[in-house]
Amino acid sequence: MAEPTAGLLRHTSLRDQVLELVRHALVSGEIRPGEIYSASALAARLQVSSSPVREAMLTLVNQGLLEPVRNRGFRAVPMSEQDLDEVYEMRVLLELPGTLKAAARITDADLDRLRALAADIEDAAEAGDVVRFLDADRHFHLDLLGCGGNRRLVDAVATLRDQTRLYGLENLAERGALADSAREHREILVAIAERDTARLEELVHAHLRHIRADWARTGD
Repeated sequence: MAEPTAGLLRHTSLRDQVLELVRHALVSGEIRPGEIYSASALAARLQVSSSPVREAMLTLVNQGLLEPVRNRGFRAVPMSEQDLDEVYEMRVLLELPGTLKAAARITDADLDRLRALAADIEDAAEAGDVVRFLDADRHFHLDLLGCGGNRRLVDAVATLRDQTRLYGLENLAERGALADSAREHREILVAIAERDTARLEELVHAHLRHIRADWARTGD
């Protein structure tokens, strides 16, 4: 796992911040199946106590993303291509109608907030900042779905997003190739603002296919 910087731990609780960092590392493939990660070692890197790190990792155990290794630490639960296909299928089934419902109920204030997140995604892509990219992307999609008013759907999609593995993300960032995906968020908002449901459906499908086909790998 790439060494995160202590400067990222500024707001909210340490446990929540560590949870976000480890979640990002899982999704981006920095934490790989088969390797064991010690809570105390990660805590030393972050210059914090072991307690919030262990709590964050246990949360991910409860979510089925990590598994404990007795007296040694934690490791990522392996994801097969079949697993990733199932996650993709579930995301399409939930996110597509969820986004269309949200688009029908969205307000101008919602759009302004989402445009700011879309701009943050593009800035992070341009800078090659994977952690910031994933954080803004997660907030964008969950915030958008939240406009539909179904909290359980948002929670379900959040879990599915965390189960995705984007092992090609770091390479895309190094090549400066995250910009295309970043622009898709702005295009989604244009379709919503114009009430172009057919275009919105097409864009959401393409965005999800792009993530599954281009980025998600088992790492085998």
